[in-house]
Amino acid sequence: MSSVSSSATGQAYEVYRDAWGIPHLRASDALGLSYAQGRTTALDRAWQLEVERHRAQGSSAAFLGAESVAWDRFARQSRLADTAATCYEALDPETAAWVRAYVDGVNDGLAEGAARDERFARTGHTPAPWEPWVPLAIWIATHILFAGFATKLWRERVARALGDDAVTLFATDGPGTVGSNGWLVPGDRTATGAAIIAGDPHRFIEDPGVYQQIRLACPEFDVLGIAVPGIPGLGHFGHTGSAAWAITNAMSDYQDLYAEQLRPTADGAGIEALGPDGVWEPVHRHTETISVRGADPVEIEVLETARGPVIIRDDLDGGGQTLALRYPPRVRRDLGFATLPALLRARTVADIDRALDGWAEPVNVVHAADSEGGLLHRVAGAVPLRDPAGRLRPVPAWEPRYAWQGWARTPAEPVQGFAVMANARGIASPLGVEFAPPHRANRIRELLSGSADWTPKAMADVHQDTYLGSAGPLLALLPGLDGLSPEAAALRERLLAWDRHMAAGSTDATVFSAFRTATVRHFAADPVFAGLTDAPSGPEVFHPWLYLVPKIGYALEGLLTTSLLPGLDRAAHVRAALEETAAAARPDTPWSQVHRLTPWSALPDPDAEWPGLGGDHDCVNATSTVPGFTDLTARASAARYVWDLARREDSLWAVPLGADGVTGSPHHRDQLPLWARCELIPVVTDWDRLTKETPR
Repeated sequence: MSSVSSSATGQAYEVYRDAWGIPHLRASDALGLSYAQGRTTALDRAWQLEVERHRAQGSSAAFLGAESVAWDRFARQSRLADTAATCYEALDPETAAWVRAYVDGVNDGLAEGAARDERFARTGHTPAPWEPWVPLAIWIATHILFAGFATKLWRERVARALGDDAVTLFATDGPGTVGSNGWLVPGDRTATGAAIIAGDPHRFIEDPGVYQQIRLACPEFDVLGIAVPGIPGLGHFGHTGSAAWAITNAMSDYQDLYAEQLRPTADGAGIEALGPDGVWEPVHRHTETISVRGADPVEIEVLETARGPVIIRDDLDGGGQTLALRYPPRVRRDLGFATLPALLRARTVADIDRALDGWAEPVNVVHAADSEGGLLHRVAGAVPLRDPAGRLRPVPAWEPRYAWQGWARTPAEPVQGFAVMANARGIASPLGVEFAPPHRANRIRELLSGSADWTPKAMADVHQDTYLGSAGPLLALLPGLDGLSPEAAALRERLLAWDRHMAAGSTDATVFSAFRTATVRHFAADPVFAGLTDAPSGPEVFHPWLYLVPKIGYALEGLLTTSLLPGLDRAAHVRAALEETAAAARPDTPWSQVHRLTPWSALPDPDAEWPGLGGDHDCVNATSTVPGFTDLTARASAARYVWDLARREDSLWAVPLGADGVTGSPHHRDQLPLWARCELIPVVTDWDRLTKETPR
């Protein structure tokens, strides 16, 4: 690749890099810049782009093998690619051309990018040209599980085992794929008099990383931010120089599961479903074949009723339900992609606000600020209006009252003092059912209240905080325990004296986690939960939502105090867990030795060494364990950012790995040690401090 390349419009663009290999792109117009973003991403991350494309199309097993069949089956049966193609066809011409320019860039860079990465040769995979709708498919596939419709399968299990009153018994921030921290500090609380926006999205950590630091500049705009590889623009986090924005997941419920009644048609050639008007309706039906590397192909049936694609057929824990998924992009033929180029052109909070009025998927809480003092705290996205029962569990497709009845208004509220978004109940409460516990949000507010002259560098102290508020209810039971052995009594005193910080070097944090694990397992063995102990059935892709031990682990705080389980002897279980932990022979081990990063990779690197971390799932430094199951972490901050509205060049950012997706390259994991310590690197905006790309 040369430093000056031809864009989709025939005009030149330039690629510069900072000391961390982060690309800064400059072109003569927005289309040429979109092309440059696509081509540069393909050169840096060809393997990642191909994995994501094939996952979105349900064809990843063809080169990744049998372990990918479960996801491919879900992607095809939920019709992700077809939905993306439909949404692309509905785009306005300007946005469609902008997306096509990105895809043209990807296609022109894939072969050269693939030649850099030995994983293509190792798997025998050769990139094929992208269709224009592929970025939309990647976006849908990335976010299809964000709204947690799979939790409705778990609530159905709970209702059957414990009764309808217990349907939300395990409501908490469970083992999902979403979560984030974000905070907006107005200018009257900063050293410069201008606002600061900071935070971190929490996702499964992947290798290569799920976010890409990048800068996009042309005569019309100059924006830096954090992109999703495979998607043009900067949908989640960006700074235009005079305005900036950031998001967290709103925890809204906007996908429904419908229990369908199906039967063969009279001629036996097709299938029909009972509709809400009592009439049997035709069901779309076809078969598809999943190619599997090293194994026989798998043929699947794809069904779609008037509600949506059928994702489970007669297989929900033996209950015989057939479930169809209804999700907004398939209903509306819209993802909100026109918002993406509009955000790049934003100069003020008002511009950002107008752009976000068109946002659809997923539903986010947004913070924004501008250099003139404008502030924004709102929800953006498409949430259907419907019967509240649809938010909790599958509902009968044949009952008219469960039909969607339009779209909810998204809330907004003024920023007073400072604004915090951490997936807890708050601005988005009217739109959801389950939210994160309030510990992260409360702790961020507490930390922000400690100063009135915040600077970007000081924000790192907030990012790295390891106080575990959710430890309180479990520790509160310890003083009331009697009849303890001397060893357990000594352990009790140690835990009560602990500062409740899951710091990387803390041995007390390790002991607490062992005690919490023992408590979770004792709870899970209680007869009251006997109806939930069986291994989950149905599609494997939903199994993480359906195991009892992780559900108890994340809901432990509520289970310690709920009145819905009068037969649960909490004190006995906690006492037994304390005795068990005290009796276990173990050295004093720092938390970071057992709490280690374990990223997901489509093709794992057997020689990779991953760092130990501080934090835990309810800390601001949210490095999620699965309490009761493992101290390892696979979900954490997928990026960290600090946007300074006084001087953009004083902003900071970091990602878990690095700018380059190729294993062994200089910038593949160069940010990892800093990220592990919650340190951030400076944003560079001066073109003279950047290095013009030379041919690889």
